[in-house]
Amino acid sequence: QVQLVESGGGLVQPGGSLRLSCAASGSIFEIRSMGWYRQAPGNQRELVATITSDGSTNYADSVKGRFAISRDNAKNMVYLQMNSLKPEDTAVYYCTLNGATARWYPRANFWGQGTQVTVSS
Repeated sequence: QVQLVESGGGLVQPGGSLRLSCAASGSIFEIRSMGWYRQAPGNQRELVATITSDGSTNYADSVKGRFAISRDNAKNMVYLQMNSLKPEDTAVYYCTLNGATARWYPRANFWGQGTQVTVSS
């Protein structure tokens, strides 16, 4: 089974930066994409950024120009560099992986436990 562990969250002032990391472990046959979602209290979980195995990226409009997603396929890790943080970025950030654990298994989405990001003075 795939396990995802996020790190790097914390408290930061508006305008500051944080870098989130996510390490994937376990039996991984294929990674189609990895990404980040976030969920603020009272809100639905929303996509922040994704990156495919080929390196193609996709960002939510609200974070374009401020956030950057990157990956290290050899280490099965994905990162989210967050700059110019705003209070509205406050949320629990979840790492996700879309892939398969075996050749004969269908692709599925796997989720980390989440890491809290709080942007406040």
